[in-house]
Amino acid sequence: MRQLFIRNLGWKLLSLLLAVGLWLAVAREPEVATSLSVPVEFKNMRDDLDITGNLPDRVFLEVRGPSGRLSRDNLSAVAVVLDLADAQAGERTYNIRGRNLNLPSGVVFYRAVPSQLTLRFDQLMVKQEPVQPVFVNQPASYRIASQEFSPSNVRIRGSEGHVQAINQVKTDPMDLSGVAGEQVFHTHLNVGDAQVRLVDTSSDITVRVKLEKILAGGAR
Repeated sequence: MRQLFIRNLGWKLLSLLLAVGLWLAVAREPEVATSLSVPVEFKNMRDDLDITGNLPDRVFLEVRGPSGRLSRDNLSAVAVVLDLADAQAGERTYNIRGRNLNLPSGVVFYRAVPSQLTLRFDQLMVKQEPVQPVFVNQPASYRIASQEFSPSNVRIRGSEGHVQAINQVKTDPMDLSGVAGEQVFHTHLNVGDAQVRLVDTSSDITVRVKLEKILAGGAR
């Protein structure tokens, strides 16, 4: 037993002295406070709910701790993390507490501004709507003889109130001012509501349109 104790005794003493020195260095650091702006993150969001309204993106925190622990690098990953596992349709207010923060060791939460976040949850729904090409600056002496595009219908997904208000999905405007025959446009679908999105399809769309000249008396 004695041999085990004295084996590498020098290295053991050096390690002990280094540990004590490190502890003393940390213990001597003055406790200070700082404020920082951090993002708001969500976890355990239900698949059948959507957050509507103005989403909070950042919160100001005041934290305290040894000055060495409050460096920018040490606090760079801090965020407010809200657990939405028990969310239901309607409004829900969340208080921001220390348990909502992923603070580094030695850093203590003091307060948040705002101290509460109110979220509104709406039921998600999916609906199919027709695509509507949008043309602008059509020459007065020409008519649209034909138009081809695919898909002609798309599915949209979002909160129930927002989806119900949409009855068609338009394309970005296509300028016909220089068209005197057939023209192919590569454009994009525009749902028209930032809280509603396309399902299982790209926003890119190709539209082929043919113009015919209107002759006197309406003949072509």
